[in-house]
Formats: sequence, structure tokens, C-alpha cells
Amino acid sequence: MSALRELQLQVFDTLFRRGERPLPALRENGLAPARRLQIYRNNMVVSLSDALAAVYPVVVKLVGEDFFRHCARSFIPLHPSRAGHLQPFGREFADFLAQFEAAAGLPYLPDVARLEWAWHQVFHAAAAPPLDLARLAAVPEEAREALQFRLQPAARLIDSPFPVLAIWETNQDAYAGDATVDLDAGGQQVLVIQRALEVELYELGRAEHGLLAALAAGATLAGAAEAAFAIDAAFDFAAVFGRQLALGSLADLEPAD
Repeated sequence: MSALRELQLQVFDTLFRRGERPLPALRENGLAPARRLQIYRNNMVVSLSDALAAVYPVVVKLVGEDFFRHCARSFIPLHPSRAGHLQPFGREFADFLAQFEAAAGLPYLPDVARLEWAWHQVFHAAAAPPLDLARLAAVPEEAREALQFRLQPAARLIDSPFPVLAIWETNQDAYAGDATVDLDAGGQQVLVIQRALEVELYELGRAEHGLLAALAAGATLAGAAEAAFAIDAAFDFAAVFGRQLALGSLADLEPAD
């Protein structure tokens, strides 16, 4: 192992795992090396906690800033930033919250975090042009059921047993309505999509979500429709498919393999 690599591992171990291995390159300069490292570590944790809070503002509102900082201090050593930028930092936070004992009394919290991470991903994604309807019209009607559709890359699907969209909406700064959310009202399925450079959220019906999820998984149009009808026998395929075309959630099509 190179000397540089060894030094990098020592610094990483000291900062994130609080290792006790000495750092030969660190010299005393008015403060003891251990004290200098402590200051650096604290500043790093504060900066990463701020970055995490910027991605999960609704989670911060739900639990309070002090509790969120407590969560962040536990999360950061387990999932430190590993990229040269902070965009991917925090992707594991929802799964972390699901296992975090101190948050066990808020079972909806991980799914709220998943919704916020989806918003973050969609905000930074490069959107593709919506599906050219002329291409779809050019396919003979009898061949359309064998088509596969690619979903918009700047879109994500959320399926939660909790009313996550209602929770998210009532915790927006501009929200002025009744902030009461009935946690027993049932789950919500959500499409998070970038449209005209803005991130928009749409509640989906269960069968509508099933249709899009099946298409995203590679099902043909016929297979996706079958999945939707299995969820709701009264599913209005034509209306829902038209709605999704209008929203731009479908970006491309191709014949099935």
C-alpha cells in the first residue's frame, strides 16, 4: 500500500471511526494534534449535518432540529460522504431511520425521507424529452400492447402505507390549510417528476402506480395493464395512460425483446 493511501486511511479512520492510530504527518502548532483533529471532526460533522438537513427539510420539521442533529451524528460515521461532491450524500438516510431505535415511534418517517430523497434525485436529474406521440401513433394498434416504455429519467415513484404526500404538503413553508394529517387514512402512491425545470408531485391511484411500476420494471404495455387491473378491476386504462402521456412521465418506447 502506498504511503499516501495509508495516510488517507488513517485520516478516514480517525475522523469517522475515531481510530487511535497516530497520524505521523500531523504536527502540533499551538494545539495538540488530538485537539486539532477534534475541531476538524466537529466542523466536518456540522457541515455534513447541514447538508443532510438541506435534503430532508420535512424530516427536520417533523422531529425538530435537535433530534435531527442527533440522527445525523449517528448516521454520518456509518455513511460518510464518499464522493467529491455532496449530491449523493444521504441516500441511505431513509433506511437508516427505519433501523434507528430512537425514531421507532414515528413509523412513517422513513417513507417521508424516501419521498424527500426522490425529490432531491429528480431535482438533480437530467430530464429527457417527453415521448413523441407521433411515434406512438405510428405503431399499429394491434402491436402497441407489445411495446415497452421507458419512464422519464427525471421521475421517481413512491409507494407508502402512510399518507406521505399529505405529510409532505402540510410541512411546506407556503402551506396555509389545515395541517392535521390522519395517519390512519391509508397509504399514498406518488409520482415525483421534473417538468419545465420544476419538481412536481402527483398523487397516483394504486392501480396507476402499479401500471407505472410495471413499465419501469420492463413489462410490456399489456403486462403493465394486467398488473394494474389485478389491483383494480375497474381501472380506467385509457384515462390513466393519457394522463401519464400528458404529464411526460413516459420518455421512450421500443418493441419488446
